[in-house]
Amino acid sequence: MQTQRITTGRQVPALSWDGDDLVDFSRGPTRWSPDGTDDSPPIFRAFPSSFDHAVVSPSGRFHVLYIERGTKALLLRNGKLLRELDRSYYHAEEFDYPVALGALPDGREVVVHCPDQYNVLQIDDAETGQRITDGPRTPRDVFHSRLSISPDGRRLLATGWVWHPYGIAMIFDLAAAPNDPTVLDSGGVLPAETVCAEVESACWLDNDLVAIAASDDAPFHDDDDQEGSGGLGPGQLGIWSGSSARWLHRSPLTHPAGTMIACGKHIVSLYGHPRLIDPASGETIAEWPDIDAGTKDRSYGVTRKPTPVTAAHPDGTRLAIAQTDHIAILNLEPSAR
Repeated sequence: MQTQRITTGRQVPALSWDGDDLVDFSRGPTRWSPDGTDDSPPIFRAFPSSFDHAVVSPSGRFHVLYIERGTKALLLRNGKLLRELDRSYYHAEEFDYPVALGALPDGREVVVHCPDQYNVLQIDDAETGQRITDGPRTPRDVFHSRLSISPDGRRLLATGWVWHPYGIAMIFDLAAAPNDPTVLDSGGVLPAETVCAEVESACWLDNDLVAIAASDDAPFHDDDDQEGSGGLGPGQLGIWSGSSARWLHRSPLTHPAGTMIACGKHIVSLYGHPRLIDPASGETIAEWPDIDAGTKDRSYGVTRKPTPVTAAHPDGTRLAIAQTDHIAILNLEPSAR
């Protein structure tokens, strides 16, 4: 497999694509061209080094730099500080910071996060900071984490946990939330009984399909008939269709999924090393044993394992993943395999 390596001499905490350039907005910003040329600013300006992860809006205008196991974050617009963000201190050191950027169906670019309480999802206008979901709330006792917005802005995916601890996935009607914020306090549109195991990770494949990976740990009820339940079982990768409200595929995985990133029609699974996965069959199409992807397998845990710093190119052909002293760019095109 073809892999390009760009020397950085440091661990890069935030990556995003700007055309064919890679950009780290946490330092300057710093820009790397396709040939690996480092274009650093003449006047070095860096945000505090404690910010170790970032998310970027689909438009590329907004970035959130955050401390994955902390309470602080910064919202940037075109690389410049717009305002600070916070989350509840409650168990913040034990699960990943919940934040996502996206655009609602009406075009408004938004921040979805939990600024006041660990279990209350809020939507803010990214540009103005106005709270879109203001009003009385009746939240469930859920620790929201790993938030992501569907490409069309109509759904919100949260891969968090409940007390025990036990990983879960929830899908919310984001488009309805501005008119009725309490839809973010419900159980969501993914029926709980469709997942019969602890959720490890999940990601959007398109506007309708969600890939969900379950750990191979025993479920709450060991005597459940997993084969006949119709639900996602331990050690399985499932593709859920929101429009048809059913599993299109459920396949066994031979390894932990770790963090999953959708790249075109495939998934890159980050555990140990990157693997390119066929979401319909769970089969490994390609892998990169020489690239370190860490061993993080869920969004929570007393022992912190950092999420790999990655950036998927919008066309799905490349994935950049930060290493200790360089950036590895995986070529995912069929011609490269």
